[in-house]
Amino acid sequence: MAVHPILCFGEALIDLHADGFDDHGFAARFVPFAGGAPANVAVAAARLGGAARFAGMLGRDRFGDFLLDSLQQAGVGTDDIVRTDAANSALAFVTLDARGERSFSFYRDNSADLLFRPAHFRADTFRDIAVFHVCSNSMTDPALAGTTREGMQRAHGVGALVSFDLNLRPALWPRDSDPRPLLWPALHLADVVKLSAEEFAWLAVDGEQAALDRLWLGRTRLVVVTDGGQPLRWFHPDAEGELPCYPVEVVDSTAAGDAFVGGLLCCLAELEAGAERLDHLVTELPRLHAMLRFAAACGALTVTRQGSFAAMPRGDEVLAFMEQQA
Repeated sequence: MAVHPILCFGEALIDLHADGFDDHGFAARFVPFAGGAPANVAVAAARLGGAARFAGMLGRDRFGDFLLDSLQQAGVGTDDIVRTDAANSALAFVTLDARGERSFSFYRDNSADLLFRPAHFRADTFRDIAVFHVCSNSMTDPALAGTTREGMQRAHGVGALVSFDLNLRPALWPRDSDPRPLLWPALHLADVVKLSAEEFAWLAVDGEQAALDRLWLGRTRLVVVTDGGQPLRWFHPDAEGELPCYPVEVVDSTAAGDAFVGGLLCCLAELEAGAERLDHLVTELPRLHAMLRFAAACGALTVTRQGSFAAMPRGDEVLAFMEQQA
């Protein structure tokens, strides 16, 4: 796997998963798991054998201690984590339905991750990175959104690939607000954009082609749209395609998209695929398809397990799974 690291920026939080239910259908207890979308991606990359670091702010509380320890135990570099006494670490209560699909209740108002500012990036934060990855959860606060965009621009300045997973969580945005005007500037800074099918439909208010054409006005060269067990779709300004995914029994879908992104970014980092390299990938379809199949296998394995960090597979597990499925 790649020597140059994948740097993931944003929130790390505690996923409290419901465990058992009483006679009224309420959770009997909640079990804490380390999570947070960009932190999940960092753990996914590290578990796969890639070099990964996480940048963000954690509360100086027991949950922050748990998150820091969990990242370190997963092999993620934590030199770019800042601790604060000014706010607590964020929480998300996760409930799964009978099909393993998750719903979230967030406790993130004034949480520690919202306080990260450009001055908190170290002088060496962006040195030698292969990829800088973010998601929309760091766009919900105006000041943090500015920090996120500055990080994306700094990554471009050192020649790194910039990845954006929409990962839309409407509950994190102000009620009755439209996040699209705030998200498009960040989307235009991303070389690689990952969307779920629902997010693609939400973004494509004027049709899919209009949304893609708008993405091509920025830096974006590769868009990947996942849809659970349904075929995934990929788009480039000059080409597009579709690939089947792996059929598995879903236990917990919480971190499936993050595992997919971690797998894809590991492949791109190993290839040392800078922004200009993305254009060449569509002329090497077997290689692009192999990357997407590997990423899909990462996501498929993850949904067969509960949790976020805890569900991420190792590289050898993914390869064995792909061989079995072949």
